[in-house]
Amino acid sequence: MSGRPEHQAPPEIFYNAEEARKYTKNSRIIDIQAQMTERCIELLLLPEDTPCLLLDVGCGSGLSGSVLEEEGHMWIGLDISSAMLSVALERETEGDLILGDMGEGVPFRAGCFDGAISVSAIQWLFNADKKYHNPVKRLYKFFSTLYASLSRSARAVFQFYPENESQLELLTSQAMKAGFYGGVVIDYPNSAKAKKFFLVLMTGGTGPLPKGLGTDESDDNLQVKYAKREASKAARGKPLKNTKAWLLEKKERRRKQGKDTKPDTKYTGRKRSGRF
Repeated sequence: MSGRPEHQAPPEIFYNAEEARKYTKNSRIIDIQAQMTERCIELLLLPEDTPCLLLDVGCGSGLSGSVLEEEGHMWIGLDISSAMLSVALERETEGDLILGDMGEGVPFRAGCFDGAISVSAIQWLFNADKKYHNPVKRLYKFFSTLYASLSRSARAVFQFYPENESQLELLTSQAMKAGFYGGVVIDYPNSAKAKKFFLVLMTGGTGPLPKGLGTDESDDNLQVKYAKREASKAARGKPLKNTKAWLLEKKERRRKQGKDTKPDTKYTGRKRSGRF
């Protein structure tokens, strides 16, 4: 059987309660998700020092949303797996969560988002998991409704794992048909391990397609970039992720937003067996 999750079962079945918890507790997955999300944010070219409202497509348990929160942005997450969203609620993510199938369209009003990201999710649209599924139609439905929901200066960036050239062509053609322009950016194209694909889509304005990392010898690898980001946060006096100070700051933001938040206790931030 293929090692690719999308070949094993539909996403709402593959990411059941057990798989959702296992996924969210895997330290390697957490690091990769953070790195990919950080790269997506870079490619969005958001205005500096301005909080934005972003859509996280295939948000899962909120790992990528946590990075958006650290950068000071508000976000709404869309995912088809109720088990993943349940874990996101347990983690007290700050984003609003919506259960839905991206292949049936993005259910938001026109022009409401400043940008959209997706990490390791869009390749699921190539599958026909139900008799009435048509990948071409589902891709167009997704891109056309996403285009409508974005402001006319916004970008959408999708990190994904294509299987072949035909998938790349299908993805870009349906995005262009929906009104976007842009293309695929490949980081570290000569590395079998570090190679990553990003579909960078623009809704308006002019600008060249960003350059992929790893095309110059001077480029930092993803792990070094992630380490530098953490060091930079510490230098700015911003608490590092998952520390007690970070958790207390996050809980205080939730209280100010009027969200239900567990009270602070002497156990806040303390690692306990069986918890994440």
